[in-house]
Amino acid sequence: MINLKHHIDLPKRIKYSLVITSDNIYSKIIKNEKFEDLSGKIAEDIIINSGNIIIEKIYLPNDLKTIREKVETMINNPEIDVIIVSGGTGISRKDVSIEAISPIFEKVLPGFGELFRFLSYNEIGTSAIASRATAGIKNNKLIFLLPGSPDAIKLALEKIIISEAPHLIKMIRE
Repeated sequence: MINLKHHIDLPKRIKYSLVITSDNIYSKIIKNEKFEDLSGKIAEDIIINSGNIIIEKIYLPNDLKTIREKVETMINNPEIDVIIVSGGTGISRKDVSIEAISPIFEKVLPGFGELFRFLSYNEIGTSAIASRATAGIKNNKLIFLLPGSPDAIKLALEKIIISEAPHLIKMIRE
């Protein structure tokens, strides 16, 4: 049951920043080659079509230091409410987004990762255990670390983030 009292006077338009971590895309950008970013496009469409704003969208390599430095810059930007990092949450050697960002969280939102994996399990079965998706708070910003797959981005945004971000933003700023 939803406590309606918590959903009064919520922010109307949430301002997002998107960080896409992909060595492949980043390499193509450096070489000035064409690339396709289906996950980023899906994220943009969902965010904008839900009445929200994208302040910034960037592409980074799967490099711990680079990811951390850019996200820390976003954390200090007063224009940004929510930071979404797409990619780098799996279990391969190159997946470093969790290691880059989770140590700087002031608070962790374990319920996000739990709910995301539960919803993922309903769609992809036991493969959901390979996801380390998580979320946290730093400097009154919500930060979501998501898998880079288009289906995962769609699931996280449509089923969790878009509907809960206004409530969470209100709570952390009270």
